[in-house]
Order: sequence, then C-alpha cells, then structure tokens
Amino acid sequence: MELRLLLGDQLNASHSWFRECHPDVIYLMAELRQETDYCLHHRQKVLAFFAAMRSFAKALTHAGHKVCYLTLDETRAWPNLPALLSAMLDTHHAGAFAWQEPDEWRLDKQLDDWTATLPIPSKRVSSEHFLTPRDGWQRLPHSRMEYFYRALRRQFKVLLDEQGQPLGGRWNFDADNRARLPASVALPEPLCFANDVQEIDAMLTRHGVTTLGRADASALPWPITRQQSRALLSHFLCHCLPQFGRYQDALSERGWSLFHSRLAFSLNSKMISPLEVIRATESHWQRNQDTITLAQVEGFIRQILGWREFVRAYYWEKMPEVLSDNALAATRPLPGFFWTGETKMACLRHAITQSLENSYAHHIQRLMVTGNFALLAGIAPAEVDRWYLGIYVDAIEWVQLPNTRGMSQFADGGVLASKPYASSGAYLARMGDHCKGCHYDVKKREEAEACPFNALYWHFLARQRERLGANPRLALPYANWDGQSAQQQAATLARAEQWLREIETL
Repeated sequence: MELRLLLGDQLNASHSWFRECHPDVIYLMAELRQETDYCLHHRQKVLAFFAAMRSFAKALTHAGHKVCYLTLDETRAWPNLPALLSAMLDTHHAGAFAWQEPDEWRLDKQLDDWTATLPIPSKRVSSEHFLTPRDGWQRLPHSRMEYFYRALRRQFKVLLDEQGQPLGGRWNFDADNRARLPASVALPEPLCFANDVQEIDAMLTRHGVTTLGRADASALPWPITRQQSRALLSHFLCHCLPQFGRYQDALSERGWSLFHSRLAFSLNSKMISPLEVIRATESHWQRNQDTITLAQVEGFIRQILGWREFVRAYYWEKMPEVLSDNALAATRPLPGFFWTGETKMACLRHAITQSLENSYAHHIQRLMVTGNFALLAGIAPAEVDRWYLGIYVDAIEWVQLPNTRGMSQFADGGVLASKPYASSGAYLARMGDHCKGCHYDVKKREEAEACPFNALYWHFLARQRERLGANPRLALPYANWDGQSAQQQAATLARAEQWLREIETL
C-alpha cells in the first residue's frame, strides 16, 4: 500500500495521479490545527479551504479512488503533519509514501525533514499546476517581470501572430489600462455562490479556532468545486473581461469586485489551472473581438502568465532569506485599524472593511492603498506579511510574501520591483472616488485636515534618501522635493511626524 498525501491547496483533478484507480494506493487529506493556527486567518479563508478539500475528497471517492479524509475532530490527537503521517503509515500498513511538492517553503522543509527519517521508500512529484519549474528564476530572464513574461508568451504561444510576434505590435498594453472608473460605466453583478458550510463553521467554533473577519456560513460566496470555479471563469469572460483591462487599476466604493475575476482562490487551490484560464481567455476574445479589445485580454493574461509565475520563481529562489528582508529598516507596529477598519481615511476604511467583510480586495487596493500606507508609515514588513497572509481567501505564502516584501514594501531593496510603489493622495484621487467623501482634504498637505498620504509621502522620501536617492525612477520626485522651500519642507515633515505619533487615531 502506498500512502499519498494531498495538501489543501492541491485540489488538481487533472493530476496524473488520478488517471487510473489503483487498489494499492490511498490518498490522505486532513484538516489540521497546524494549518488553522500558523497565522490568524480570515474565517472565510478557513471555511473555503476546508469545504473545497471535502468536496475534492468526495469527487475522488466517487471516481473510484481510495481516500482517507480526516476532519479536525479526527486529527486532534496529532500536533502537526509529521505526527499525523507517521500514525497514518501504521494505520494503513503502508510500505511507501508519496507527496506532491508543497508550494509553501515551511511545508516543503517539514516534509523533507520527516521523509529523510522514513525507513520506507518515499518520493516527491510535481503538482503539475504551474507553467514554470521551481527554478524558473534561473531558467528564464528575471531582471524584470516583463522579460520573464515575454519568454513565457513565446514558449506557450500566447497572443502571438504567425511570425511569433506579439499581436497588436506590442507586448504590453499597460499604458492603456489605467483609467479611472466613470460613474456612467455600469458594474457587473459579481457571481457569488451560496455554499452551506455551517457544519464546518460549528466545528471551528467547537475547537476554538481563532479567526478574523466575518462570514455567513449558510452562504459562503467562494467556489469550492471545479464546476463552480469554471462557472466563475465563464462569468468573468462574459461579463467582466470587456472592461477589465481598462479599469483594472480603478478604485471605487461602488462595488467590491468591479471587473476583476476573483479566480485567485480557485487557481491557488488548483481547482482550475493557469493554462486553462489563459487558453479560455484567448479563445473567448478571438470569438468576441467586436466587443473586447486586445488591451483588455493582454492585461488579464499578464497577471496569470507573467506576474503569478514570476513571483513564484522569486519565492523559491529567495526563500527563506526573504523572510528577514527589511531593506528600508521599517519597525513601526501595524496600526490597530487594520484589524477593525475604523479609520477616518476613506480609501483605507473602504479597503480594510471590504477585506474584513469579503476576505478580498483587488490588487490596487492591496498595493496602493493598504500597502502604500504601510510603506509610507514604515510598518515592520513582518507585521504587514501576517496581515496579508491571514486576511485574504487567496493568500498562500508563495504568492503573498513576494508581493508584500518585494513589491509592496520594497523590503528586498529592489530585486522584485525597480522602485517603491509609494504615492501621495494625488494618485488615490486620480484613480478612485473615495476622496470626495473623506474626512481629510486630498488637496492639502500641512494642515490639520490634510490627507495623511500627502505629508507621509514626502516624509518617506526624505527619511529614505540615503537608500533611495540614487534610484533613477525617483529622480523627479526628489527634484520636486529639492525645489520646495525650506519652510515648506519643514512644515511637511512636522505634519508627517505628528501623523506618525497619532497613527492610531488617523
């Protein structure tokens, strides 16, 4: 008998393991306190993963595979994954063990250390999900994501003409995809599911699992099966893709998902594959070019084929050292309002409250609202990491950590991104509709009623000049700062320092 481990983010029905049913193979899936407790997770995140795991186990059993599925009630005796595995090898009289490569370094090391002590044969196999290998950072151009992305476009022949050149004559249509969302543009109704996970919710309560955020366990909105994941993809292609690229960077209080796909949870749990999403998107556009422009499609495919694969390659190249990266020497604690949403800053209040309610925020909310504030305020990267990893339903360390440490907080000193993603309130006003109803005035800098982002932006540049002053992409902001009077500079810095002293009351 061979015991094969399936982790909670390895729900890939297309994996070669499942092509045939083997009477001498049993698949082990388990809900563990190790996984509910390694960080403070959103309630919806735990519910979604456990529900998806249970659905996958049922599907495997229905297909004729032998499955041992253990709930929290059944794993309470084992403190961690190795202890459980050792017990299950004995229970099932297994003479061999196999596992798919985990996507998180902590699990990869845990399994490597444990299997090194096994007296029986063991083997690791690929999860057969990603388009690049773990060592993709070395195999593909990695100086910037753009070159990594172009190499993959060529390799997988995505959006290319017969001569292998990019359709439309350009590799990247990002410049066309930065529009503010006009009030006249109608938003599609987001497709939400109503999965009843009350049994799992009661189990979490019974075991005292601590979570954050809010959840309606009678109607969990996230897909928990491959069928639901494909339905969400279809909904995106039909209702969101026509406007996606154009408004992908827009911020708005009019809706919580706008034109975004919300496919990250399905992708990261492997219920749906990246190549499947890319091919479906390309095919849908080819049939609907009268209503969908190339820019909309390229903007979305770049997120999947480019950025997603790029950050994974970065993760496996830089771990575990990146866990201690703090190039800007940021040490301030995360403000309490990140856990409550109780702040007078309208953009932050909306992004955080939405995250608490839905376990979701789109990439610009994460990067240029919550992430931007944390960067400007000098919040310790480890605290920012824990918040992002816990609050979002799609957050798994391999994708969260590079985006937080590398892109959002510039903690790696510029390996992932060529400059810090820092901005004043002007960017937020240009891309969103929050400022008109905010307690603060985005057009002011030093006054008591001024938008905190403004003074904090200049304070960030001033205090980080030794580290960032030579960055060519920051030449214009520093020239602007140098052109301001000494009096104005002093007033700006004084206001920023007051904001930092009073950060919990902003």
